[in-house]
Amino acid sequence: MLKQGLELKQKQQLSPLQIQTIKLIELPIQELEQRIRKELEENPVLDEDVPKEKEEDEAPREVSLSEYKEDDSIPSYRLRADNYSKDERPQYSTFSVKESFTQSLMEQLGYRNLTEHQYSVAAFIIGSLDDDGYLRRSIDTLVDDISFRANIETSEEEVLAMLKVVQEFEPAGVGARDLRECLLLQIRHCKKTPAVEHAIRILDHYFHDFTSKHYQKIMTRMGLTEEEMKAAIAKILKLNPSPGGQIDDSYSDQAQQIVPDFLLEYTDGELILTMPRFSIPELRVNRKYADLLMEAASSSEREKKEAAAFVKKKLESAKWFVEAIKQRHNTLYSTMQTIIDYQREYFIDGDETHLKPMVLKDIAERTGFDISTISRVVNSKYIETHFGIYSLKYFFSEGLENQDGEEVSTRELKKALQECVDNEDKHKPLTDDELVAKMTERGYKVARRTVAKYRDQLGIPKARLRREL
Repeated sequence: MLKQGLELKQKQQLSPLQIQTIKLIELPIQELEQRIRKELEENPVLDEDVPKEKEEDEAPREVSLSEYKEDDSIPSYRLRADNYSKDERPQYSTFSVKESFTQSLMEQLGYRNLTEHQYSVAAFIIGSLDDDGYLRRSIDTLVDDISFRANIETSEEEVLAMLKVVQEFEPAGVGARDLRECLLLQIRHCKKTPAVEHAIRILDHYFHDFTSKHYQKIMTRMGLTEEEMKAAIAKILKLNPSPGGQIDDSYSDQAQQIVPDFLLEYTDGELILTMPRFSIPELRVNRKYADLLMEAASSSEREKKEAAAFVKKKLESAKWFVEAIKQRHNTLYSTMQTIIDYQREYFIDGDETHLKPMVLKDIAERTGFDISTISRVVNSKYIETHFGIYSLKYFFSEGLENQDGEEVSTRELKKALQECVDNEDKHKPLTDDELVAKMTERGYKVARRTVAKYRDQLGIPKARLRREL
């Protein structure tokens, strides 16, 4: 038997303003500027600020919607975002910009005396390289792809010949199919000396033994002295295992800049936080839409009423957008200030040992924002301090207790572990158990598995692989 009944459920729905604010909070400063420009293009109600030297009768007119009394009650709102300065954009500190990897190789290809067919095959090979400069696809697969995707008939012999051409380009090592070939391509560019000749032979015939650090075995088989082996190793260690990494290819060959969202200065014992000003025009109602509203307010014509409804919709959208920008500014500033207050001792001198354990929840509780909001603020944001530029994520870390029962950050533990490894005898590197003992001597209570985990995270090899002659 079916029963009908009413059930009352409580469901939270986000307002358009909240949705808009959440989306803007996630954006770093550069993307925010792009988003504002996009809104100005798409919302005809919004106008950029007009220079003061314009004649008064040419200036767009500000509109107070409270002047209009219609049945559907257009909300009163004055579209003017004056929470940002009209100052010109300052010179930001940015990370260096590098040339596109693919662009560099294609430029070098243009200097080669090749037929149009050979050029097309070589260009396809360049387009098939990974970001680090390696070719990780088989030659026969490339032959098929060139045929099907580029409609170019070729052969394995021709592809190999064009690959050899690409492998002659800078940076040395580009186009290699594995690490061994990458290192050999580079070492063969070096001036021939006994150490270089030995290095070539080691990479060519004893690569597995070399990567396993079986140096004594190599010395015996090649008849090398310890000094000769050290000289050869020194040559190999100077080579670049990731040649493509020298050139930035992020954002689809567009150079990437990172602009800090915050600026922290330490002056006269005081930490002063600011958010870099950027060029957001004051938002005003376009004059022609103001006139349209005035006409519509006293007209009963259907078309004008519809036009007024359109303008009303755009005004609402603009109101939410401007208010969302203000809320984003306040949320970011409040969050960053709370982080600075929490880590005040660290921000004074930048000493990692002063960085306290801190998780998103700690900042959420102090600001009253949701953890998800703090996460959005932290994501893809940077701060410029008097000791460097840092991602906000850098300041968050879990904590463990030291022998005195005080909580210390995992970043402090990792720094201490790195120092232990840096100061070890490289002829007899410390095992994980010995590292635990060293950390205990420093006052840190850590288990062997914790040391192993942090060592891996720091990219420190096991003791056997750290041993030097």
